[in-house]
Amino acid sequence: MRLPCALCLLIVIACGQTEPPQDTSDESINFLAELGGDASDFMRACEPRKIEFPRDHLAHPEFRNEWWYLTGNLKDDKGDRYGFQVTFFRIANSADSASIESNWNTRQFYMGHFAITAGKAAAISAHERFSRAGAGLAGTAENPARVWLEDWQLQQNPNDPKRWTLSVAQGGEGLSLELTQRKPLVLQGDEGLSRKSDDPCNASYYYSLSRLATHGQLRVGDQSFDVTGDTWLDREWSSSALSADQSGWDWFALQMNDGRELMYYRLRSKTGQTDEHSYAVVIGVDGQKDIVDASEITHQVSRWWQSSEGSRYPVAGSLEIPGSDFGKIYYEPLIDDQELLLTVRYWEGAIQLRNEAGRETGRGYLELTGY
Repeated sequence: MRLPCALCLLIVIACGQTEPPQDTSDESINFLAELGGDASDFMRACEPRKIEFPRDHLAHPEFRNEWWYLTGNLKDDKGDRYGFQVTFFRIANSADSASIESNWNTRQFYMGHFAITAGKAAAISAHERFSRAGAGLAGTAENPARVWLEDWQLQQNPNDPKRWTLSVAQGGEGLSLELTQRKPLVLQGDEGLSRKSDDPCNASYYYSLSRLATHGQLRVGDQSFDVTGDTWLDREWSSSALSADQSGWDWFALQMNDGRELMYYRLRSKTGQTDEHSYAVVIGVDGQKDIVDASEITHQVSRWWQSSEGSRYPVAGSLEIPGSDFGKIYYEPLIDDQELLLTVRYWEGAIQLRNEAGRETGRGYLELTGY
């Protein structure tokens, strides 16, 4: 039987666990189910709203789902490559109410994912944890803006809103990074409203910091490395985002060597076709947003990877945007096996970008869900 992710969270948290129980069923928890269905108890993203800060760096408990999503490509002083993902998810089992008096009687729950891909070792390590929002275990705060889940934390510098610190550690792996915003914040979609289907309320509020200069320490096992690179931060909140005929998405966040970024999410129908509400945007060197007609993007898969758990993922291929000067963008994973075998199973990995001549043109991250 497939349990909704929010129900899984309640079971885990009620038992006092920060690591989830092993999933012994034939299928992982279907997180996509939490992005659709009835949301009558929550506010929904139906029309553009004014995005303001620091307010919108913080939680929106009147909406059902939310995440702070960081992905980055790093290298050490020897040139060895690493990818990382850190995500804070907030999930509510009903809309928040001012009538709650106890710190423990909360409807808000947090899930965190943390993964490091080591290119030279051809290995990925992934961790997750869960907590209720009460009693200071997880949540958000301002002055300075921050989100935390126990000792995992993303925090804005109180003296410089363009600088952040990220600190996570578990199971022998850790990150302690400083992130500096190099470009203006980008409001995705229609001034921050990102439509996902014909239903005008199947949408999210969505903004990105597409280029955060990154430096700090990475720890794998008993070794620590000084690392530098670039990070991408995505922020979304909503109460429903997928329709009944959609199965998942392929999400690309590409940071090109020429200083531009390309974000493309290909929503997939259950027949495997590209949904008409797929979306793409090019972010210029100056931070200018240029929305691309996603229906005109040519996406070709050149190689699939078979997971030991049975899923099959399209991990390599190419993207081509008509009329752009990008040329054909070829992507390959840093390593093939970047599947996250967590309560929610999906492929999330660092990728390398090259042009038709084989020259490296950038790096990025690819997320594959619903496979």
